Amino acid sequence: MAKMMSEESAPMRHIDLGSPPPLEPPAAGYRFPGPPPPNYSCTLTPELVAKAREELQEKPEWRLRDVQALRDMVLKEQPNLRTRLDDAFLLRFLRARKFDYDRAMQLLLNYHTSRRAWPEVFQDLKPSTIKHVLDLGFLTVLPHPDPNGRYILCLRPGKWKANDYPFEDNIRAIYLTLEKLIQPEETQVNGIVILADYTGVGLSQASNPGPFLAKKVVSILQDSFPIRIKAVNIINEPRIFKGIFAIIKPFLKEKMAERYVLHGSDLRSLHRNIPRSVLPEEYGGVAGHLDMSAWSKTLLDSEEEFIVEFCQPDPLEGVVLPDSMPFEGQQPGGAAQDDDTFRGLRSQLYYCY
Repeated sequence: MAKMMSEESAPMRHIDLGSPPPLEPPAAGYRFPGPPPPNYSCTLTPELVAKAREELQEKPEWRLRDVQALRDMVLKEQPNLRTRLDDAFLLRFLRARKFDYDRAMQLLLNYHTSRRAWPEVFQDLKPSTIKHVLDLGFLTVLPHPDPNGRYILCLRPGKWKANDYPFEDNIRAIYLTLEKLIQPEETQVNGIVILADYTGVGLSQASNPGPFLAKKVVSILQDSFPIRIKAVNIINEPRIFKGIFAIIKPFLKEKMAERYVLHGSDLRSLHRNIPRSVLPEEYGGVAGHLDMSAWSKTLLDSEEEFIVEFCQPDPLEGVVLPDSMPFEGQQPGGAAQDDDTFRGLRSQLYYCY
């Protein structure tokens, strides 16, 4: 069994990925890859097969045996769980937990539990319901991966104002984006990178989510979704970001906290982590202007598949879940404690602002 990761957060540090490649823009016309075929056949290159073996303990000769073992666990321990059991789907959870059956099973249960626990996010979840978020320019995925094969999710929280729409709509857009990103096998192996541009973030955006929502978001990303977030690059953060991070940091695991890199307005620092060759001109790159429409089209064109995935009866109906599931069995007074914490942090935000 893999060792449990420490829950204590660690100070942020600079991550240097080495010198960037020559500054040539990627070839035009790239399209985001699709999921593996319905009848699973490995689509990984020999290089990624080797990487998966080294980093994820994935052995090609045992891959389908491992999938069957997880499938048998689901059928035995949670026979009423309405979940996909196809090879490609279950592989996401095995890879995210380095082929530890027990941890992959827990992740799968967490994945479904999060939907029941947060109906404001997961009810009727499909791209057409978050078109206003996409039109606002809150998020996009850059069209080309970095040299490590990791797609870059670009968030621009300053585009959102509290009176535009509920904060949960932003979470809906992020979740659908992650669902689309995790479909190709290369993303399951390489992971993703987040680039968050805090230009325009003021007190209203910083204080709106609060610790309770922040805790739920972090719980989903860390414990309830089969994706590897390899780095979080923060750029153009205002003075009040210290207060924002104070809300998030207590809920981050040590390894995740170490992956946050603050660049301020220093583009050279950003380029040491994400090369200019894959960045748009707005961030000092050479890959053209930031295009918000291409990813919006990718999501909106996937409407039918998300209807099948999310707009169905509760997958947990009749399922008995362990007491330790995220968001479940919260201690009495927990929300009140979050409110008390939030009041203290809000005063810090005012001071910073």
